Amino acid sequence: MGRWPRVSMVAAGLAMLGNLAGLVWAGSVYGREVPAFVQQAVAQDVVDLLVVGPALIVLAVGVLRGSDRAWLLWLGALAFIVYNDVIYAFTIHVGRLSLLWIAVLGLSVAALGAGLHRLDPEALRWSDRVPRRTVGVFLVVVGALFALLWLSELLPAVVRGTVPRSARELGLPANPVHVLDLALFLPGVIAAGVMVLRRRPLGLAMAPGLLLFLVLTGLPILLTPVVATVRGEAAAWSVVVPIGVLTLVTAVVLGRLVSTLEVDPARGRQA
Repeated sequence: MGRWPRVSMVAAGLAMLGNLAGLVWAGSVYGREVPAFVQQAVAQDVVDLLVVGPALIVLAVGVLRGSDRAWLLWLGALAFIVYNDVIYAFTIHVGRLSLLWIAVLGLSVAALGAGLHRLDPEALRWSDRVPRRTVGVFLVVVGALFALLWLSELLPAVVRGTVPRSARELGLPANPVHVLDLALFLPGVIAAGVMVLRRRPLGLAMAPGLLLFLVLTGLPILLTPVVATVRGEAAAWSVVVPIGVLTLVTAVVLGRLVSTLEVDPARGRQA
């Protein structure tokens, strides 16, 4: 298994190079995208460069040292990179960074698949303090609320045969966040929450990564109005309070959950 954390470190390094290039040469990399898309892309690059990439490398080192906590969070960070690189690779006009994004996507998917394959939920040892009800209800409620929010925009557009408002603002035929969330991420969040409530080991194993994913998702959303203001463009500050509160609460729930995963120094994973 040791090769896959190292592969993820290579993916993180390449992704950070792409993020840096996107920030330094934003006019060239995102020059054919609409302003709203550029704002989000720049915010994503900042978060990925300063938070996600370094975190993935640190977590990969933890996996190599046999940490179960690092393993579960590593999966979440990898899933986040896969999610964002799907958007980068499929929605940004082909340019100098296209092959880099494709390479990061391929490496991250391979590492994530290997990590999930080797995950053994039954082997994880949770203390009696594990907040099952809090985590389970939180995942189900958050997953359902976001699904309803996206559907409230998507269903009227489908009925009328029009492009959803958020997609129009991004200059895209469809909002990739709607597609990825409704097809993959949100069903996974809700399913994990249900499994946690039913005391299924797989649900608890999935929960830390999904919660980390939610935390990381909130950061670029919070930064986007700042980017827009710096660029002298209209900024949607109204999202800051609700997303900020949700991100903070998610981080607290994640911290409580991870703290109840017991560490057995006599057991480790072979690197």
